[in-house]
Formats: sequence, structure tokens, C-alpha cells
Amino acid sequence: MNMKLGDIFLSIPRRLRRHARENFPFFVVSTLLLLFVIVYFWQSIFITIHAGEAGVLYRRFGGGTVVDRVYNEGLHVVAPVNIMTVYNVRLQTVAHQMEVLSSKGLMVTLSLSIRYRPERQVLGVLHQEVGPDYLHRIILPEVEAKLRAILGQYEAEEIYTSKRGVVQEVVNESLAQVSQRFVLIDNVMITNIELPAKIRAAIESKLVEQQLAAAYEFRLIREEKEAERKRIEAGGIKTYNNIVNLSLNERLLQWKGVEATLELSKSPNSKVVIIGSGKDGLPVILNTNN
Repeated sequence: MNMKLGDIFLSIPRRLRRHARENFPFFVVSTLLLLFVIVYFWQSIFITIHAGEAGVLYRRFGGGTVVDRVYNEGLHVVAPVNIMTVYNVRLQTVAHQMEVLSSKGLMVTLSLSIRYRPERQVLGVLHQEVGPDYLHRIILPEVEAKLRAILGQYEAEEIYTSKRGVVQEVVNESLAQVSQRFVLIDNVMITNIELPAKIRAAIESKLVEQQLAAAYEFRLIREEKEAERKRIEAGGIKTYNNIVNLSLNERLLQWKGVEATLELSKSPNSKVVIIGSGKDGLPVILNTNN
């Protein structure tokens, strides 16, 4: 019995070697086939989600789109039959040009800069309901619709001259509507407004005339203020002179003349002071230099 068990154990390696020799072509073909499958489906099996990105998984035989999980940055291994879609969840900016009609039917061309990003928390629902082309299917149509609805209430001149206030109103409307569709619009900015050449020239000419009229009105107000100031100043001078005239008399003037003569006599210049009565009753000063 012991000999039989020993023979059995000794025969196992021989059987394995014989089995390997007999099935060697099969092992080689299977290994090569496995390597071929891995290499061929490498990008579908090993998914790298880079910084600022997030992934949504679609299971072909497991219920479709996974809406309750968003795959974060890093390396993920996925079955070849499944599909991982990677989204850029950073703020993105797109330039867009569109045409709107003013309240009087004038065509206005707008150049827009739209800043947006998908909502990370509902990325799976966005992928299921809309797909990766959400920019052209949600954002641009919504922004255009809001712009046309709001700017259609203004004349071309109002759009051309007061675009900042209009843009703010459009942004508020767009944020309220589009955010309900799994996307956040951070800002919509009108970078340029183009009108027909004749209309634009007429508006610019009108603006220049308005500025000139405002400047002329300002000058009129300034001159009126200056005239008022001069009238007040003249009235003050007149009042002062009246007060001074009432306080002056002949003896006071003579006394002031004597005080002035004394001050002049102290001057280092050579002079002769004659004390006496001139025609005004004041001393006479003779300059000896002359």
C-alpha cells in the first residue's frame, strides 16, 4: 500500500509534464490571445481620470448608466464591455456669436463669452438625460432664448449704450433656468455689439451731441454762478465803501496824513520835511536827491 501511494506521488510530476507537453500549443495560443485582448482593450480597461475631471460609468449588462456615483480622479479598472465617460468639471469659457432683433425689428449682432461648468453632484443624470454635448444642447439654446426674450424689449440704441445692465439681467435669468438642467452658468458677458453702419453712426453722432449739450449747459450754469458771485462781491464792496464814507471826515484824513508823513520821514532816503500848511493842510516832503 505504501509503495502504491509513493508511486502515485512520483507519477504526478510526470503526468503534469506530459500534460503540459501535450497542451503546450493551447497554452501559448491562450496566452497570446489574452495579451492581445488586454493590449487591444487597454484604453477601455484602464481609465485614467485627470485633475479637474470626473467619470460616469455605463454598465452594458448591469443596469446602464450609474447615476448615484461619480468616479473621482485617479486610475480605474473597468470591464471591456462597460464604458467610462470622462467629463471636464472645471470652469470653461466658450465664445459665441448670435443675432437678436430689437423692439423695432433691427438686427443686432452680439459676441458673447459664456463661462460654465457641469454640476458634479448630478453628473450621472446629466450624462443619462443629455450627454457630453450639453453645451450645444442646453447652455447655448437657453442663453440665446433668454437674450432674445430680454433684448427684444429694448431699442437698438438702448442695447448699444446700456449693455451692462442688460447683461446682468440676462445672467440672472439664465442662472435661474439653466441651473435646473444640471449645468451651472457662472457668467455671460457681451464682448461686442455690432449694429448696421448707418445706425451705429447715427447713434454715435447723437451721443456726441448729447455730450456737447451737457457741456454747454454746464458752462451756462457755471457762468450764472460766477455772475451771482460777482454780484454778491460788488454788493459787499459797495456796503464796505458806504460804511467807510460815513466814518471819514476832514480832521481824520489830516491825522492819517500826519501819520503817513512820520513814517516816510523815518525812511533812510535823504529828504526835507517842511512843517506847515500845504494846500491840503499837510506837511510837505522834499526829496533832496531830486
